[in-house]
Amino acid sequence: MAKYFNNNLKYIRQERKMSQQELANKIGADRSTISRWENNEIETPLDMAIKIADVFNIPYHDFFGKDLKFDNAEVIDVNSDIIKIPVYGTIKAGIPIESQTDIIDYVDIPRSWTKGGKEFYGLKVSGDSMFPKYQDEDIVIFEKTDDITMYNGKDCAVMINGTESTFKKVLINDQGIVLQAYNMAYGIKMYSKEDVINKPIKIVGIAREKRTIID
Repeated sequence: MAKYFNNNLKYIRQERKMSQQELANKIGADRSTISRWENNEIETPLDMAIKIADVFNIPYHDFFGKDLKFDNAEVIDVNSDIIKIPVYGTIKAGIPIESQTDIIDYVDIPRSWTKGGKEFYGLKVSGDSMFPKYQDEDIVIFEKTDDITMYNGKDCAVMINGTESTFKKVLINDQGIVLQAYNMAYGIKMYSKEDVINKPIKIVGIAREKRTIID
């Protein structure tokens, strides 16, 4: 259990923006003890580990059994240069990518892509708003990011108002942000700088590769 659990604990806690004290309050432990778990000074007791997995709503066998930094990626072989990443049918509103459960498939990517802590996931395209560049049922591989400097002019997965997920080309200008479909029948959506902050508009991935299934 110690092989992954303590490292996952620190990573997930920081990812969810929860302090050590907040977690300690939720599971009935001391903050200093959580610090020692995260620093691999002592092993996390099984009963506390199960409580922690419940707090973060992550299956305990995932918390114990794999490195969650790879966004649910599964290593095919310890010496392999390929890993598997999950493909989602949709991005469920309000749920971080690493906690999504609507996994419909897994696809292979080079392990080298994940250097520097980069994380990836796949989405299956539904509909024709991004036609002709993307076809219905294409699988698009996204790099996780919320870095505003990276996504101008890129095809991105976007969360709007915490309730809607969409796939559009993102354009940034002095007025705010534009979400543009490639299929002109769908037009564009414009959001002011205030909208970006207040709704909010959040980029959850940049398209890095598409894979088309040929019948």
